[in-house]
Amino acid sequence: MLIFRTFLMWLLLSGIASPGAIVQARAASPQPTGLERSAPVQEEEQALPQKAVEIARPSGFSVTNSMIVTWVVAISLIFFAQAATHDMKRIPTVAQNFWEWLVESLYDFLEGVIGGHLVKRTFWFFATIFIFILAANWVSLVPGVGTIGWGHETSHGFQIDQPLLRGAIADVNLTLAMALIFFACWLYWAVREVGSLAMIKELFGPKGDSAGVMKLLMIVIFFAAGCLEIVSILFRPVSLSFRLYGNIFAGENMLEAMATMVPGLGWLLPIPFYFMELLVGLVQALVFMLLTAVFTLLICQHEEEGTAAVHD
Repeated sequence: MLIFRTFLMWLLLSGIASPGAIVQARAASPQPTGLERSAPVQEEEQALPQKAVEIARPSGFSVTNSMIVTWVVAISLIFFAQAATHDMKRIPTVAQNFWEWLVESLYDFLEGVIGGHLVKRTFWFFATIFIFILAANWVSLVPGVGTIGWGHETSHGFQIDQPLLRGAIADVNLTLAMALIFFACWLYWAVREVGSLAMIKELFGPKGDSAGVMKLLMIVIFFAAGCLEIVSILFRPVSLSFRLYGNIFAGENMLEAMATMVPGLGWLLPIPFYFMELLVGLVQALVFMLLTAVFTLLICQHEEEGTAAVHD
């Protein structure tokens, strides 16, 4: 549990990975000219802002609305884990029973995916990332997140321009930070499990038995394939972060659209979609965990096979 809490604190701090980029982008955005100010104002469609909004700057430290939700979720999970496990009992309390069920279920599930040897070394990361993403996704559905803030009146009602709170996973800064943390862990696990030379051989070495000219041809082909694999590996943090961010941000925009589609029914229309977003939040947390687990297995599976062969 100490590793779990430590990683959550690391993840909490990763939520501030690049708020400066947001501030710089806002500062660098072109200001409207006199002609643009005098042009007729077209009707704006209500939509959530694509970037996190800075809501405070204490002592020059930029704080965005998504960072607030990130901190709340991370700190809440830390306190809940501590409260559920600080006094373990033979007859568990409700909190202890739930936490044990959650951790044990995740462990058994991951063991079936990546094997018993690898899950012992990587479970702390995959379980933490799943629980955090799931909690952050569901907290973003709480009324008030994204719907309370500063804005202006439109013909469709009051439009929020700067929400006080924003879903943590709907900020690409956080999803990219989590993907980069996984990338660093992936490199460490790969070197630890198979070694740096074996990792290079796995990426660039020719497979199969061949001789003569065919062997030289296979060396060239597999070297080119290894270069493509390196490019694929380098793009994994980007694909992981934007896949998660895009799905959650799209869901929040859909809820916003349903709430403003029919005046007077904004409280009713989004309700069915809230249930769908509960499922989407679970699925996206599971997909992120499974993708990172499979990426880890693919680079470490030879060590797993070798270990199994020795035991046999």
